[in-house]
Amino acid sequence: MADQYTNLDNMRFLLYDVHDAEELTQYERFQDYDRTSFDIMLDAVKDFSDKELFPYFEEMDANPVTYDDGKVTVHPQIKKFIDMATKNGFIGPWFDYDQGGIQLPQMMYGAVFHILDAANNNVAGYVGLTSGAANLIRTFGSKELFDTYVPKMLEGKWMGTMALTEPQAGSSLSDITTTATPQEDGTYKIKGQKIFISGGDHQFGENFVHLTLARIDGAPAGTKGISLFVVPKHRPQEDGSLTYNDVFTAGDFQKVGQKGYATTHLVYGEDDNCVGYLVGEPHKGLKYMFQMMNEARLAVGSSGIAIATAAYHASLQYAKERPQGRKIESSGKKNVEAGQTFIINHPNVRRMLLLQKAITEGGLSLLVECGKLVDKHMVVEDGKEKDDLHLLIELLTPIAKTYPSEMGKTSISTGLQVLGGYGFCMDFPLQQYYRDIRIMSIYEGTTGIQSMDLLGRKVTMKNGAALQLLMKEIQSTIQDAMTHDELKPYAEILTRKMGTTQKVLGHLMGFAMKGDFERFLMDANMFMEFASTIVIAWQWLKQAIVAKTALITGNTPYGEDFYESKVHTMKFFFKYEVPKTLALEQILMDNEVLTIQNEKEVIV
Repeated sequence: MADQYTNLDNMRFLLYDVHDAEELTQYERFQDYDRTSFDIMLDAVKDFSDKELFPYFEEMDANPVTYDDGKVTVHPQIKKFIDMATKNGFIGPWFDYDQGGIQLPQMMYGAVFHILDAANNNVAGYVGLTSGAANLIRTFGSKELFDTYVPKMLEGKWMGTMALTEPQAGSSLSDITTTATPQEDGTYKIKGQKIFISGGDHQFGENFVHLTLARIDGAPAGTKGISLFVVPKHRPQEDGSLTYNDVFTAGDFQKVGQKGYATTHLVYGEDDNCVGYLVGEPHKGLKYMFQMMNEARLAVGSSGIAIATAAYHASLQYAKERPQGRKIESSGKKNVEAGQTFIINHPNVRRMLLLQKAITEGGLSLLVECGKLVDKHMVVEDGKEKDDLHLLIELLTPIAKTYPSEMGKTSISTGLQVLGGYGFCMDFPLQQYYRDIRIMSIYEGTTGIQSMDLLGRKVTMKNGAALQLLMKEIQSTIQDAMTHDELKPYAEILTRKMGTTQKVLGHLMGFAMKGDFERFLMDANMFMEFASTIVIAWQWLKQAIVAKTALITGNTPYGEDFYESKVHTMKFFFKYEVPKTLALEQILMDNEVLTIQNEKEVIV
C-alpha cells in the first residue's frame, strides 16, 4: 500500500500559482477566506484522510456493501466521514451563510474532495450527492420544501440522491415511465422504479431525499413531459416524526469496483402510498436536473483523476523500491556483474510513469480551472462576462468528466504494467484502482453520451461562441509561452492544433448543415479524444509557463526539481500524447462510413 496517495505541493501549485485561487477572495462572497485558511483546510482534510479513510480503502473492497430484506449496510467508517463532513460544512458548502453554508469556493471544494477521493474513493459520493440534491431544492424548490428538507440534509442526518435511470430506459430519459398522479392537496402519487441510485440507502441516513424524475398524468411525450419531484423515503410529519413513504429498496447492485459505495434499486408506490412534491413548474424537470447532473459530471471527473492520482503514487513508490534487471551500458549490453537497479531507472518504466503523471496532473489542472469558472460565474455581475463564463463551463464540462475517466483508466492500466506480475495481485492496490475507475466513464452519462453532447450541443451552441471563447483563452496562453525560448516550440505546436481543430469542425459541420446528423455525430467519441488532448496540452503549457518563470526568478518554494519536473512533463505530453491527434484527425476527416446501419447487416 502506498504511503502517499496525492501530492499537496502539486495541489497548491495548481490552486495558487497556475489558477490563482486567491483572486476569488477579492469578491465579497469569499472575502472571509485567504490562502492561510485554505491551507489549514487542505492540511486538516489530508490529516483526516490519512487516519480515517486511506487505511480502510482495501477493507471496503474486501467487505463490500450488503443488502438484506430491504436494508443496505455500508462500512462503519462511512459514519465517521459523514460526521466530519457535517462538522466542517462540506455538505452544501457553497450555500449562503444564512442558508447553513460556509460560502466555500467550488475551486476549494474540488480540492478538498480530490484529497478525500484519492484516499478512499468509496466515500465522498455519499455527501457529494446530498450536497447536489440540497442545492437543487435550494435553486428551484419552494421555501416550504427548502425549510422541510435542506437543513436536515446539511446536518448530515438526511441524505440526498438523484433518481433518473429506469430499467427499460437506461440513459434515454425521454423513455422514463415513472408516473406522478395529482392529488387534491397539491401532492402527487408516485409509482415506478429507478435503478443505479448512488448512495440510495444505508444505515447511517435517518431519511433519504430522492430527487426523482417522473411524468405527470397526461404530460407530453419525450423529455418535454418530465417533471421533478422530492420523494423522501420517509414523509416528515408536523410533529417532527417520520412516516414510511412507500419507497422500497429492492436491492443493491454489486459492482466491479467502488464496492464500498451503495448503488440501489428503488421501487416507488408498490402499495400506492408514495407521495412526491413537485419542484418548480411541471414539465421542466429535466432542465432543473441538469444543474445537478453537471455538478455530478464534474464530481465524477474529479473522482476519476483522484483514483488515477492515487494509482500513480502507488506505481511511483513501487518503481523506486523494486530492484530488477540492470541498466544497459553504452556498449548496448548489460553488465551481469553489476547489482540490480531499481526499475525506475529503466527508460520504458520512466515513460510509463511520466504518462501517469502527465494524465493525472494535466487532468487535475483542468478540473481546478472548471472550479474557478463556476466560482466566478457565481460572483461576477457583468452580464457579458457572466454569459461567457457559462459558455466555457458548458463546453468544458463533458471534457472534464470524460478525460479523467477514460485517460485515468489508461493511466492506471499503465501503472499495472509498471508493477508487472504484482500489478494484478491482490497484495497491491493497482488492481483495485483499475476496477474502481472503470465505472467512472459510465457514471452520469457514458463517454458516448458526453461525446455527443460536446460535438452535437456544446460546440455548436450560439453559433460556436463557446469554442471561440476557449480558443481565445488558449491563444492567451500561447502568447505567454512565446516569451520563453524553451517553451516557444510547444506554443507553436498548440497553435497549429487550433488550426486543425477549425479544419476538422468545418468538415464535420458540413454534414450537420445538410441535416445528416447521424453522420455528423458518427465519430463523436473520436472528436472527444481529439479535443480533450488539445485541452490538456493547453493545461500543461499553462503549468510550464508558471514553472519556467519560477525557475528563472528563483522563486521555487517546492524545490527546483518540482518545477523542472513540470516543464519536463509538459514536453513529454507534447511528444507522446499530442501527436495522437494526427491519427484522430485522419479518422474524423475520412469520408468512408462504416458504422451507420444500412440495408445489409455487417455485424454477424
